Amino acid sequence: MTERQEQGPAQAGRERAALVGLITGQARRTHVEDALEELAGLADAADVVPVLRFMQERDRPDPATLIGSGKLAQLKAACDEAELSLVIFDHELTPAQLRNIEKALERRVIDRTQLILDIFARRARTREGKLQVELAQLRYLLPRLVGASAALSRLGGGIGTRGPGETKLETDRRRIRVRIGALADELAEVRRRRGQLRDRRRRTELPAVALVGYTNAGKTTLFNRLTHDTAVASDALFVTLDPLTRELKLPNRQHAALSDTVGFIDRLPHTLVAAFRATLEEVADADLLLHVVDASIEDYERHMLAVDRVLGEVDAAEVPTLLVFNKVDRLDAAAREHLRQAYEGSLQISAATGDGVDDLLTEVARALALDTRRVTLSFDQGRQEDREAIERLYRVARVLSHDADGDRVRIEAEVPRRLMQRLQEGLSL
Repeated sequence: MTERQEQGPAQAGRERAALVGLITGQARRTHVEDALEELAGLADAADVVPVLRFMQERDRPDPATLIGSGKLAQLKAACDEAELSLVIFDHELTPAQLRNIEKALERRVIDRTQLILDIFARRARTREGKLQVELAQLRYLLPRLVGASAALSRLGGGIGTRGPGETKLETDRRRIRVRIGALADELAEVRRRRGQLRDRRRRTELPAVALVGYTNAGKTTLFNRLTHDTAVASDALFVTLDPLTRELKLPNRQHAALSDTVGFIDRLPHTLVAAFRATLEEVADADLLLHVVDASIEDYERHMLAVDRVLGEVDAAEVPTLLVFNKVDRLDAAAREHLRQAYEGSLQISAATGDGVDDLLTEVARALALDTRRVTLSFDQGRQEDREAIERLYRVARVLSHDADGDRVRIEAEVPRRLMQRLQEGLSL
């Protein structure tokens, strides 16, 4: 086992914790070190100060204690010496492992999943977001209820205890299942309403573009840059939980609906993916995805793979996607050239400075225009319906020519194929 003590003073009033990682099989030490670094960032987002880091090498995880009873004793001694009240494991612990480890360490223990759930509970602002987080927390807790009451009664608050609340955590499985059922029903209603909103948006005939990416990739900063909005952007993790949609103006005078979505993360808990399905359907239903990648970090490729996995889980893997490397203002010329050669067709931008954003908008317009059909439409400007149709056509299509002869207007335009049927129903082609 290796042990590392964090440098720098702990902030007053914040919980202090030890972080634990396990190296098994073919896993490389650097990968586990990176994972612990990310876990430290998650802990910080949950207002916890990571004080110690432990890495243990084993051929396989110990089924009872993950890292072995002897190493647990060493970990307990280190935690006693540093006066730590919390231990966070980078692996998801089984209910039995959690009970055994807590008993051996005589302090609170949570795993990566519970930590992420806690951060989501802190960030949720809307009723929908809170419902989704509570459902995910209860599904996580349900198999861990056996023997949990005594431990939970000792918790009395702090990290890993937010959301459902102490009273709910002490209820029996039957009552938890009843609550899960009620939450699932409420979220089904949310899903229905979201479907109606998407249908309404389709009626406005605006193509849907969604920002996706690893947490803290800079999606919200890019969203604000593109839409001139003022959504809260921060280096903190999971700042955006509820999707936000604004109208986007493109260089070819088309408009689109741009959505900012929750950030993804490696090993995103399945309970969260399932609970946030209503939100993530915005992604699966989009006409175009902008996969935003923080190019300034070393392991950006791992982040890209994690995002691809989540997109697959929410049935969005087939949605047309533009790969957008963000924060390239922090790269030198060689690094930018490497990205250009390694990822053909990718874009490089800095949402913070605006560098490359005009090119991005041009590419978005081009991608949305690829699936188009060139048509010639005739209108009678004397009719209110036709005047409204001309205005709508200018919003959703690329107009190539506009000829007027008295009240008669003849327009040649490239129209998205997905709108053709709707146009044919109301217009003469």
